[in-house]
Amino acid sequence: MALLTLLYWIGLSLLGLSLLILFILYIRGIFRDRIEYQINNIPSPEEPRFPYALASLSNSLTSFGIVTDIWSEPDKIQKARLEAIQSAQRSIHFETFLITPGRRANDFAAAVAERAAAGVRVQLLVDSYGASDMPKKYWRRLRAAGVEIITFNPFSWKSPSSYAGRTHRKLLLIDGQFVLMGGAGISDYWDGVPSFGDTQPWFDVEFRLEGAVVATLEGIFMQHWSAFHGLADLRREIFDPQPSNKPLILVTPGHDPTYRSSSMRALFQTSILAARKRVWLSSPYFIPDPGSRRLLIATKKRGVDVRIITDGICTDKKFVHYASYELYGELLAAGIEILEHQPSMVHAKLLLIDDCWARTGSANFDPRSFFHNDELDFSTSEPRFVQHIEQIFEQAFQRCQPVSLSEWRTRSRRQRLVGGLVRFIQWQL
Repeated sequence: MALLTLLYWIGLSLLGLSLLILFILYIRGIFRDRIEYQINNIPSPEEPRFPYALASLSNSLTSFGIVTDIWSEPDKIQKARLEAIQSAQRSIHFETFLITPGRRANDFAAAVAERAAAGVRVQLLVDSYGASDMPKKYWRRLRAAGVEIITFNPFSWKSPSSYAGRTHRKLLLIDGQFVLMGGAGISDYWDGVPSFGDTQPWFDVEFRLEGAVVATLEGIFMQHWSAFHGLADLRREIFDPQPSNKPLILVTPGHDPTYRSSSMRALFQTSILAARKRVWLSSPYFIPDPGSRRLLIATKKRGVDVRIITDGICTDKKFVHYASYELYGELLAAGIEILEHQPSMVHAKLLLIDDCWARTGSANFDPRSFFHNDELDFSTSEPRFVQHIEQIFEQAFQRCQPVSLSEWRTRSRRQRLVGGLVRFIQWQL
């Protein structure tokens, strides 16, 4: 009798917990229909009106600038960042999601501390979850050197559900003159992690931009800085837009997204709708919602070359890969190429549309980037940048293993079970 009573209360508790979770998800709007964009006469990416249409639909900011350098190896990315920091004379503004203990974090700390001691104003905005592994003494030493540090969205009992919203941006602004953007965090993970299956460094990309777009990105940084009680400094030397004799650039700040309003989802979907020739996508975490899957399939049926690079067995989040793999079937059946990166994790977030439009930044093709995180992307038709992205894709294809439909159909029962279970929580991944 005692055992039955215990089981009764355990079952009742689990039922209550399940109902509570469903209620929270209901309040957050998870069961609402997602927007599926239906657009007639969408301009080709080659048309001058395309970026303005895309900007309006995705709440993007139009600016001007040019990509002056690109790095696609972790050591080169770290070297470029350190050299940029060491060159600073007035200000260093840095925002990131992930920072973990190790060589890269120590080198970064030494560089910013030296500049702060030299009188440069250094402001670091780090995600409270992504930086949670760092010891307190790390931050104390930086503050002692004069570095200003704010943590983004720390947990609060006043609003516990808001903790799901993270800043996933990676942004390094130097003196208001140039900016480095990409996908890499400050972590030795990028050297490759054997327990993740890596035998080589991760594949990621970093870009240096100059022009009026730098002032736009300074404003975006200051928006986050101010939101968490930081003092924003709008002095002329930092907010001094340079002459707009540079190509048009779209900056998409995915800020405080919801299930009905997602700038990043609108950016991806509208760009894909505009494709006439090809859609090449790279995303380490690839969990397309039903509307996005239908869009990719319809795009392939229009005769567009659709290829997707994502993580395979080399990944830091195995459960995400299982959930992603479960969604491959209808995409593969439609003729879409899915290529799993080998022999290390892919962390680059890239989109190439036709021969004339490309985007990159921090956003993945998944619910977390679309509906939870604050992200930051940029897009442009600047020919040299588009050509570089094409070359990066071509090189990456050679390192990938294509997934066949027959292979997907014969996946193990364990993989089906785990993937099916994880899909129940895919909106939170």
